[in-house]
Amino acid sequence: MTRKVCVVITARPSYARIRTALEAIRDHSDLELQLVVAASALLDRYGNAVNVIEEEGFKIDRQVYMILEGENLVTSAKSTGLGLAELATVFDNLKPDVVVTIADRFETMATAIAAAYMNIPLAHIQGGEITGSIDEKVRHAITKLADLHLVASQNAAERVIRMGEEPAHVHVTGCPSIDLARTARDTEPRDIKDLLSGYGGVGEDVDISDGYIVVLQHPVTTEYQNAREHVVETLTAVREGQYPTLWFWPNVDAGSDGTSRGIRAFRENHPLRRVHFYKNLRPLDFLSVLINSRGIVGNSSVAIRECAYLGVPAVNIGRRQHGRDRGRNVIDVDYDAGQIKQAIDRCWTSGERHSDDIYGDGDAGRNIADVISKAELTIEKTLTY
Repeated sequence: MTRKVCVVITARPSYARIRTALEAIRDHSDLELQLVVAASALLDRYGNAVNVIEEEGFKIDRQVYMILEGENLVTSAKSTGLGLAELATVFDNLKPDVVVTIADRFETMATAIAAAYMNIPLAHIQGGEITGSIDEKVRHAITKLADLHLVASQNAAERVIRMGEEPAHVHVTGCPSIDLARTARDTEPRDIKDLLSGYGGVGEDVDISDGYIVVLQHPVTTEYQNAREHVVETLTAVREGQYPTLWFWPNVDAGSDGTSRGIRAFRENHPLRRVHFYKNLRPLDFLSVLINSRGIVGNSSVAIRECAYLGVPAVNIGRRQHGRDRGRNVIDVDYDAGQIKQAIDRCWTSGERHSDDIYGDGDAGRNIADVISKAELTIEKTLTY
């Protein structure tokens, strides 16, 4: 009997984290893909990921609008509540055999609670990792709500089991984003200037012929009130270094409005002659941009995960990725323009590339589909120690 697998995507990075698994589930003879796109993945200001999903050939079964304006703690909590109410209706209509939720964003809590309360087995991708902030609480709470754990590494599997989960329900599949990273690596070389020409963006044209850096900095939810001053430190370092820079807009999180305001105010008062800003790129295009860069700066998990596999140098700022397993590509710095500039200088001049397969070797999508097709699906759980 074919299993109906409902995957819920709530944000731009979540699509990259699941894309190859979507393909594998869709193409699996024993599985039927049901795709729900929700939250910021539907919004233009965060890059309209839904358009990319459709353009890349996926049929979307439901769309769920659930994000309240404000980008603060109150709107995050209320958006999660709206998502819970809406997703309960979606699951009731689609009647999936299993629901798949991804990682640790605040909206994923709505997916997990709705599935658990409706007695639908829940599969969780990327459990057992450590990052700090609200993501830490959300991820581990979802682990306790989930029935099937599809983790990216052996370390993550051990943490999930130590949290009391049944070892037979914990599977090391790798991370689907590494599948994309391998594909991007194998399709090089690409003309990055030509690739970027179709994405528009704002800011002056940047000559990237002699190299460039990528910046992707999100607010930290437990430090959201400092988001503006945090991003100003990075802007100052980039401006003082005069690096050709491709800067990508932050996710929708508490504090993202502060990050956005900080960027806009800085641009009005300080010339940024070698910086161009983008909302979103297709996952494979973004990875190609990273591969051809001198390094990535900010606090995105892509610097820790995909860039470890690709060997792309990463300047990781602050505590958003605190505790996450990292490779030799990462330089950790504080919110300090001097430290950030010094670290970028090191990436710019060293040319060192160290690859580590911490999060998989590129077969995660197929592994996930195979596990879901064969695993015992249960909603019974007893607390163990």
